[in-house]
Amino acid sequence: WISYRSSKAALNQANRTMAHELKRQGTLCICLHPGTTDTGLSKPFQVNVKKERLFPVEFTASRMIDAVDCMDELNTGGLYDWSGTALPF
Repeated sequence: WISYRSSKAALNQANRTMAHELKRQGTLCICLHPGTTDTGLSKPFQVNVKKERLFPVEFTASRMIDAVDCMDELNTGGLYDWSGTALPF
């Protein structure tokens, strides 16, 4: 888990750095956490996920698009879940 968590920390920092640099040209940068989505990648972990927290791909994709559509320059550099709720890091 150390490598996985380190890669996520690096991704968050890269997002913040890109947000800072690209804000000058009006480009927003955000990271999205899709939640646990019913894919082959999540299959080994689904046993520990409550049924109401395991999302179909179509639901996740639709909600993430909705979240992106609601973002503005105040959100750039942030981490958000599939519903657009800010996640601390």
